Formats: sequence, C-alpha cells, structure tokens
Amino acid sequence: MAKKRSAPIGGRRENRVESSSVRVNSAFSGRKVVVFFIISSIIATVTYRFTQYSPSQYHESYVYEQGLVSAHANYQHVLTENSKVSENTSQRRYNYPVLGYITPWNSRGYELAKRFNSKFTHISPVWYDLKSQQTSLVLEGRHNADRGWISELRKTGEALILPRVVLEASPAVLLGKEKQRNKAINLIVTECKEMGYDGLVLESWSRWAAYGILHDPNMRNLALQFVKQLGDALHSIGSEKISGQKLQLVYVIGPPSSEKLQEHDFGPKDLETLSAAVDGFSLMTYDFSSPHNPGPNAPLKWIQIVLKLLLGTSGNRAQSLAPKILVGINFYGNDFSLSRGAGGGGAIIGRDYLALLEKHRPELQWDKNSGEHFFFYNDDKDIKHAVFYPSLKSISLRLEEARSWGCGISIWEIGQGLDYFFDLL
Repeated sequence: MAKKRSAPIGGRRENRVESSSVRVNSAFSGRKVVVFFIISSIIATVTYRFTQYSPSQYHESYVYEQGLVSAHANYQHVLTENSKVSENTSQRRYNYPVLGYITPWNSRGYELAKRFNSKFTHISPVWYDLKSQQTSLVLEGRHNADRGWISELRKTGEALILPRVVLEASPAVLLGKEKQRNKAINLIVTECKEMGYDGLVLESWSRWAAYGILHDPNMRNLALQFVKQLGDALHSIGSEKISGQKLQLVYVIGPPSSEKLQEHDFGPKDLETLSAAVDGFSLMTYDFSSPHNPGPNAPLKWIQIVLKLLLGTSGNRAQSLAPKILVGINFYGNDFSLSRGAGGGGAIIGRDYLALLEKHRPELQWDKNSGEHFFFYNDDKDIKHAVFYPSLKSISLRLEEARSWGCGISIWEIGQGLDYFFDLL
C-alpha cells in the first residue's frame, strides 16, 4: 500500500480536502466504465490548453529516443524498459523548480534522490510534526533525519534540502496566543539552523480546514499571519550552503474542492497575501478520485481548472505568481475494485504496478480526456478492478501543462515511481 502524506493515517494522505469526482456503477463494464469515470461537470466545461514541444528538445532522453512516451504503451514495454534511463542522469530537462518528496517508510526514495539528485532543485524528506503537548508545543521528528544521506546529497548535486513539517498542534493552542505562535516559529527555525537545512516545507492549511477554523475571519487572518511570520523569520537567516541565499519556505496547498471556492479553500487572495513570504506553493493536484469514487488520479482538465482558479486569466498576475506554484504530480497510482462490498481498493506504487502487469498482462488503454493510462483485470475472486497508474505519456503531458503556465512541479513521492520517469525531468 502506498503511503502518501503522513504515516499515521494508514497510508492515505490525511490532510486532503476531498475533490469532486464521479461515481462508478459496478454494473458498467469495459469502456463504458471509463467513460463514466471521466464525465464530470467540472471538467466538461473547460477547453483543454496544451502547448506542444518538439521531440527534438529531448533527443538525449532515452525514453524519447526509444519512442516510449506514447499513448500506445503496452505492458511488455513497461516491464522491459521501466528501469532504463539515459546515461547522462545529471542533465535537467525541466527548466522550472522541481521538488521531490521522500518518505521515511519508503527507503527507495532515498536512493533515487542520490542517483537523480541533479534533476531536482528541492528535496523534501517527510520528517517532522509540530504537536501540542498539554499546553505546550513540541517538534518531533529529528530521529528521522539522516545526516549522512544529506551529506552525500550535497556532494553530488545542488538540490536544496527542505524537510517537511506538518502542524498537528491544535489551532486553538498554536494560533490563539502570540506567545505560542512565537514559540512554534522558534522551534522550527532553530531546528533548521541546528541541522543546517536550506529551509522547510510547511503543511498546515488542510489541518486548519479540518478543525473548521478557516471560516472565522479572525482565525483565518491569524493563520495567514503565522505563515507570513515564519517565512519572514526564515528569510532573515542566511543559508550555510549558498552564500547570499536565505532559508526558504515552501507552503503546501490543496486544490479548491470545486469551481466555486469554498470557505476552507486556499484561494487566489490567500496566494497573493502569502506570495512575498513564501518561496513556493506545493499544490496537491492529485487524488482526484478515491475508492468510493473510482477514476483518474489527476485529470488534465481538472489541473487546468485549479490553475485558472488560483492564477486567474490576467497575464500579469499569472506571470508574477505562476513561478511559485509547484504543480503536484503523483508517482503512485490506484487499484480500484469495481464491485460493491469488495473493499474499494487503494493506492499502489511502482513495484505493485509491475507485479500486476506481470501477472495479468493487460491491455493498457489511453483515456485522452483525463490524459491517463489505465487497465482492467479480474482478481482471484473474479472481482473486476480498474488500475490507474502514471505513464511516461501522462507525466509528460502534465510537465508540458505546468511548463505552459511557467510553473514548477512537486512530486509525491519519488520512491513510488518507476526509474524511467526521471528521464522526463
């Protein structure tokens, strides 16, 4: 089972505001099921905008040279080619920021971070939680930190190390009193200084939404002020690695839950409010579907809707804020059960996907509406499943979409993918 955000919630990303998605009728079969997957009033109203780039741009990329970035993928090619990449693993092909998450429960990510270090501008190991302890605060997670691994990374590449900190503390404790806000910031900044990090990734918005505080104008303002104060504190400290560079803050934001912003959504006004204090916004454009609402992981049209909501249609606004948006790309997939009462299914990572291909030898189908590959299979109990997992084609389309906006990308998480995905970066 693929774990996505924080380990305590059984592998599901516990801080997500659930997105709108379509329901599956288990009586449907074959392509009819897929059509039903992708019908949504949200994505049907938007015209897909895609900027085509010449394949010659990637002439040194193994996956392009071999013609593997194709809607006509098949399981044999995936099984044969998934571990093959270009000899030059240090060349970056994506010219905007690239942040890769790493989780301590998936050691493969640590190895891939070292191997493909030069593909990233930022690497974020998922190590820390800020928690309430009675009336006080405590920062947990240093036991996860691997100084030796950090040292190796810094010898082989230029990626900045920004561990993720999740604010699990009660907002009433954390935000309600100035003394507590200052203590939280001091704990986080002190950890960055003592451990020699280049900054941090902060995740808090969806936690605050879950507590129901964001509809309160006063609490929402305190929440925004906390993030700004933390960013200012980090920007006041120079990086040990790069002369003249300050510590950075990347802030995690969820996608709006519908085309009409809800009170708990992080919207364009919040983006503008924090833009000066935050160096990047890690936008979680994945988990569009769920076991209760099977379908694509991250439909392209939905991603575009989210970007339009945040950046608007004004050219100046988009140009000024887009470089700070890190469009989320999932390196995990989902194996959904289409039969009622069968458990619904859940997330899978690369090794699970390869095992399914090896066992079932399915026909990989391409859904042009969502821009994703999928396949069907029947398990040992003759229960029908639909599997959506990233492909070279689906990832390349998302990279081009982000590039067309001038956005960076954030990957959850690099240990869950296939090796040849990195040939696209």
